[in-house]
Amino acid sequence: MMEKPRPPLPPFTLAEQASEKVRLAEDAWNSRDADRVSLAYTIDSQWRNRDTFITGRAEIIAFLQQKWLRE
Repeated sequence: MMEKPRPPLPPFTLAEQASEKVRLAEDAWNSRDADRVSLAYTIDSQWRNRDTFITGRAEIIAFLQQKWLRE
């Protein structure tokens, strides 16, 4: 399944575009909305958090939900 790209898209030729990309990522993370955060990653993303290995968006969502419940 091909996903539709979401702006802002590379190449980032202006500092404002790069800053917007960072701000959007920060806003998503700070929202603590695991579904929203997971959209920044590919469907088959692979994460490592210490001794935990996470594969795919579904596992990213579950991991973030548990992480934010503890924090």
